[in-house]
Amino acid sequence: MPVDKMVDLSGRQLRRLPLHICSFRELVKLYLSDNNLNHLPPELEQLQNLQILALDFNNFKALPRVVCMLKQLCILYLGNNKLCSLPLELRLLQNLRTLWIESNCLQCLPEVVCELSLLKTLHAGSNALRALPAQLRCLQELRTIWLSGNLLSEFPPVLLDMPFLEVIDVDRNSIRFFPSLAHLPGLKLVIYDHNPCRNAPKVAKGVRRVGRWSEETPEPRKRSGAVVEIMLTEKPLPPPATKPETEVKPC
Repeated sequence: MPVDKMVDLSGRQLRRLPLHICSFRELVKLYLSDNNLNHLPPELEQLQNLQILALDFNNFKALPRVVCMLKQLCILYLGNNKLCSLPLELRLLQNLRTLWIESNCLQCLPEVVCELSLLKTLHAGSNALRALPAQLRCLQELRTIWLSGNLLSEFPPVLLDMPFLEVIDVDRNSIRFFPSLAHLPGLKLVIYDHNPCRNAPKVAKGVRRVGRWSEETPEPRKRSGAVVEIMLTEKPLPPPATKPETEVKPC
């Protein structure tokens, strides 16, 4: 048993997990990233003290059910695989705080994710998501959601009903209009760059925006009773041509 209760077998080109690892019953962290794994042995269930499991950068087309039996897991890395769905048994991981499912083949966010009541951070970027389920609002502990590189054509309405969110990342989607986010009291950062939008999301004072027009106010401003429209154009207009001053000859 390792003294630090951690085993790191990342980048070993493994096709199967060495079975003797499953005998380390006090193991807390197991890193299996960047291998060629597509299944896990049922003996993995013996690691009931495991809190961190990294399975990213492998060849999983489905999440092995045995992972869902590791009920002490707090952090689960599943990014850069070939997952098209997640099993319903994932709901058994009620201690999960961080879930990485980025760079998979998900066309919709599995609703079972909405049953992970203690989830604080969700990384779901670089999939093919077009919408988010309304049940996501049930995750009242969720503080950070990363959705960059998906197929969202509108800002997910459910996020407008999640006042506890602190970070929202919708970079590199297809969102054309952003609603106001000024009513979200917990918001600290919104990333919306690389969208074909014509406006920046309105946010409360002190909230950082990353994207086009992030330093400008997209709404009209009033001055002396008149409304001055702020024109937002992709290319600034050239300055008007001026006539050269006529040379004045000395008398």
